[in-house]
Amino acid sequence: MSEGLRERKKRQTRQRISEAALRLFVARGFDNVTIVEVAAAADVSVNTLYNYFEAKEDLVLPPDEASPQRLADIVRARQPGESAARAVLGRLRDELRRRDRKVGLTAGFGPVFEMMRAAPTLTARLEDLGRQMTDALATVLAEEAGAAPDDQTPRVVASQIGWFHSLVYSEIGRRIVAGEKPATIADALLELLDVVEETLGERALGYATREG
Repeated sequence: MSEGLRERKKRQTRQRISEAALRLFVARGFDNVTIVEVAAAADVSVNTLYNYFEAKEDLVLPPDEASPQRLADIVRARQPGESAARAVLGRLRDELRRRDRKVGLTAGFGPVFEMMRAAPTLTARLEDLGRQMTDALATVLAEEAGAAPDDQTPRVVASQIGWFHSLVYSEIGRRIVAGEKPATIADALLELLDVVEETLGERALGYATREG
């Protein structure tokens, strides 16, 4: 269905707020900018801003983009014959090839990453997000594998998947800070994922393969 006028205006307002916030955060630092200043820069009221973003951190890491369900959702959507680990590897490769914003390879992301790295509340939120992703994935793996309550395999496999997922993001950040171009970073990370796949054991790579 085509986007209605009301939905389009809401999307545009949300985007205007987000862009204004990032400009201020990058220029002055996340902790040095207030919600009132962001609202003024976006030409909206503070109440309107909170209608779109419940917390200041959401302006940088919106829940619909930085979701604790990301890994679990990827695994739920895997194809017949595909395992959990290979589904995540495949999604990461696809995002790298497309220079998807989810992996931070869009133009101008360098200053945004530097700003995030300098803000303790944002780095803490990212760490917590990683833990939540692993927990949610472990739950899905246990359910789909019919694992017994004392079976540690789903947790171990989820941790390995969470590890290489986090590795990709940390390596992208390191290379962005070093000034590498998005295309160069993507090529290097695709090679890194090949090494990850070669290094993971067959049990982790084949765990929770979807039947059919």
